[in-house]
Amino acid sequence: MIKILKADEIKTDIADWGKLIWNANAELGNSDKITTGQCIIKPGCENPRHFHPNCDELLYVLKGRILHSYEGEEGVIMDEGMTITIPEGISHNAKNIGEETAVLMIAFSSANRQTIGE
Repeated sequence: MIKILKADEIKTDIADWGKLIWNANAELGNSDKITTGQCIIKPGCENPRHFHPNCDELLYVLKGRILHSYEGEEGVIMDEGMTITIPEGISHNAKNIGEETAVLMIAFSSANRQTIGE
């Protein structure tokens, strides 16, 4: 079934470091397979270290520059146009190391994405 989500139906989670904007998932009622959205990170800020026990994650940098750190590695600097895929269960986080707001496209392999923070 095709479902159109209007702008006022999109869900936004606000945090001190930025926000998560959700476009598709089971809660919104427009997907039973995936979760998609955007992660907005303010300059100099980072989201908390976390992992997803039930899904893989894909991050695509639309704007800005981030340091993406993940389990067992120091991290990788990602500029606009770069993509990273994070397997389920891998602890990770993103820090905005640029001077402008970072905008990341995010997608998960489950419509019921679970997150466990550290």
